[in-house]
Amino acid sequence: MPNYNGVWSLSTQYQYAADWSADNISPAAAAAAVRGVFEGGNNDSGNLDVIEYITMGSTGNATDFGNLIAAASYVFNGQCASTTRGIFAGGSAGGANQDVIEYITIANTGNATDFGNLVAASLGGASVSSATRGVFIGGYTSGYVNTIQYITIANTGNTTDFGDVVAASYANSGFCSSTRGVNVGNQTSGGVTNRIDYITIASTGNSTDFGDLTVARVHGGALGNSTRGLMGGGSLSSGISNVIDYVTIASAGNATDFGNLAETKASNSGVSSPTRGVFGGGENASAKLNVMEYVTIASTGNSTDFGDLSGVRRFLGGTSNGHGGIA
Repeated sequence: MPNYNGVWSLSTQYQYAADWSADNISPAAAAAAVRGVFEGGNNDSGNLDVIEYITMGSTGNATDFGNLIAAASYVFNGQCASTTRGIFAGGSAGGANQDVIEYITIANTGNATDFGNLVAASLGGASVSSATRGVFIGGYTSGYVNTIQYITIANTGNTTDFGDVVAASYANSGFCSSTRGVNVGNQTSGGVTNRIDYITIASTGNSTDFGDLTVARVHGGALGNSTRGLMGGGSLSSGISNVIDYVTIASAGNATDFGNLAETKASNSGVSSPTRGVFGGGENASAKLNVMEYVTIASTGNSTDFGDLSGVRRFLGGTSNGHGGIA
């Protein structure tokens, strides 16, 4: 905001008007400018190191951003970012689980940079974050993981123990408000579940039961704003779902039906702004997908076509600089 002293004449006020308008961007304009970033995954040829982005307020195909340090799939699926920095952790590369954490500066383009390491190499866990802290929930190493670990996004370094999940699980997804992180859909030793549990991001401790999804499933795309969290699609015990569920993050309870994805799919990922959520990639019963589709988070209804990723891919990661964990 300009800092001009004294009494202004009318002509001076007009002269400085442009300076003031640049500092008074409406919330709607700010939401429209949010970037969603998709990274990694695999296609019919193997794992990918691709990072690409979309502008949430428009529609259209994804644009190249850069590359991961190593091509990886089964990356942590969820919203893990601050307003400036996006974080990607774990996954599978070269036939082995990874403990690598990487970061990008979302407003720029370029290749990912090393951040640090997870406590143990793992894949398929959920991620949530506030504007300052990123939290990784569950996953799979040589078995199902019940650990929760966290980082401070503005720093670099290895993760620190946070607590434990209600039950050891992987193939889960995450969304968040600025205070609460929610873990949805879990594969446990007993099979696919409808479980939802949550943590308070700023503290440490074990997760707490939240409620249940309308349909038990895993590997769904998760996204949300500061009020609502959505999960779209996913793998059932047998088959694939097109269901979109939502919860009110501040309240505990069972999920409510939101609508349906245009494409029945699993292994997709979600990115969001304060107003819009986009589900990208994944696979249906016969093929991997490059489609992106969007919903208006505050309403309910079926998804609408957004555009396409640069190529088909599943088990990709997604984050944004305007998700629900950023106040």
